[in-house]
Amino acid sequence: MEVASIKNLNSLIEYQEKSVVSKTLIDKKVGTVTLFAFDKDQGLSEHTTPFDALVYIFDGEAEITISGKPYHLKKDQMLIMPANDPHALRAIEKYKMMLIMIKSD
Repeated sequence: MEVASIKNLNSLIEYQEKSVVSKTLIDKKVGTVTLFAFDKDQGLSEHTTPFDALVYIFDGEAEITISGKPYHLKKDQMLIMPANDPHALRAIEKYKMMLIMIKSD
């Protein structure tokens, strides 16, 4: 991706039927920025990461479960997932999100 260019998040990633699509925008030693597009009823099973992560929903509707507690997110909402807490993601409706992971303290 070009640096210092204006982009529309929705146009950078497309939905695919019965799939989860990802596109890394920034991949640095200290963190990453990745876009995801989840078709309805698709998700990521419970897992942990050693780093804090910010999720921003820019289209659709998702359920994110952190340490067993579900959070319902819609377009233009965000959530911080704490490091080492188990979390899972599921598409209530198809949705797109940006994941920003910070890898340093």
